[in-house]
This record gives sequence, C-alpha cells and structure tokens, in this order.
Amino acid sequence: MRTYISILRGINVSGKNIIKMDALKKLFEDLNSQYVTTYVQSGNVVFSFKPTDIKELEKLISTQIEKQFGFKIPVIVLTMDELKDSIENNPFKNSKDEKHLHFTFLAERPINYNKEKIDNKKAENEEIEISERVVYLYCPNGYGKTKLTNTFLEKTLKVTSTTRNFRTTNELLKIAEQIQNL
Repeated sequence: MRTYISILRGINVSGKNIIKMDALKKLFEDLNSQYVTTYVQSGNVVFSFKPTDIKELEKLISTQIEKQFGFKIPVIVLTMDELKDSIENNPFKNSKDEKHLHFTFLAERPINYNKEKIDNKKAENEEIEISERVVYLYCPNGYGKTKLTNTFLEKTLKVTSTTRNFRTTNELLKIAEQIQNL
C-alpha cells in the first residue's frame, strides 16, 4: 500500500457541492482505500491505496464522486513524497510569516503561460513562485484580498488547481506520515 493525499477543489464552499466528511470517507473506503482520514471540511483526504497511476486514481475518485453525489469536481492526488517535497522546497519557508503562506497544487505542470500577466496581478508586497506542480504564494494582506486567486491561477496557467494554506498543507503531511507508519 502507498499513502496518498487527495485534495478536492470546490466542495463545501458557499453552500455548493456539499459533501459531508463521513460520506466522503465512506466513498474512499468503498474504493478499497485503507486508513482513510479526512481533514477539515474542504475535501482533504489522506489514505492508503495500492500503488497505481496518479491520473487513474484522480479519475476513479472524481467519477465516484460524480456518481454518488451528482456533481463533477476536480480531484488532485499527491503521493506523500510529493507533498513532503512541496513543503521542503517552499522558497518562502523560514523567511515569511507562515500564516500568510499558501500552496496552490496543480494537476499537471503548466506550459506556455503568461508570467507577465501573473506578475501584473500581484500586489506590491505579495510574492509568487511557480514550480512544476505547486504555486507558492505569500499574501501578507491575507488570501481573501489577493488577486492571485485559485481561479485566476487556474485560468492563467491553464491547469486544474486547488489552494491550501500552510497549516493545512503541513497537517496533511503529518497525517500521511502517521498512516505510513501504521
């Protein structure tokens, strides 16, 4: 078994695409996942599953959510090592206030995007770094005030994405490490 982290985009936001975490947990268990653990209400699931292709796993989860709940939502799956690397390679760690750091996870590597458009959108004191599967954001005025929103980055980078704050991202890694050690 391998430990994976699944992050769903756009559930339980503004009363739309509601999925209770116990129902989401059961969905993963019905897919033969083990040690299924959810974290907060925004669609974070850590679980063990037989080693498989990430894209196939994303499709399997997304298809089952649509079948069971009646709506299609993007699902991004990371291995524990990918999540750990994302945290360790954060260019703002140790130099910025953690409560203003965010990770926008990408379904795939962005290609041919307009970097100038992104740079023009950010506030003067904001910082952004784009890697293969993660966009690192530093938003000292708060994520709710930035123009570098998940929707903007998704459209500009032309890839599916979902954003988590520093605390959530690190907590998901802790849960994954606990599951891995079972």
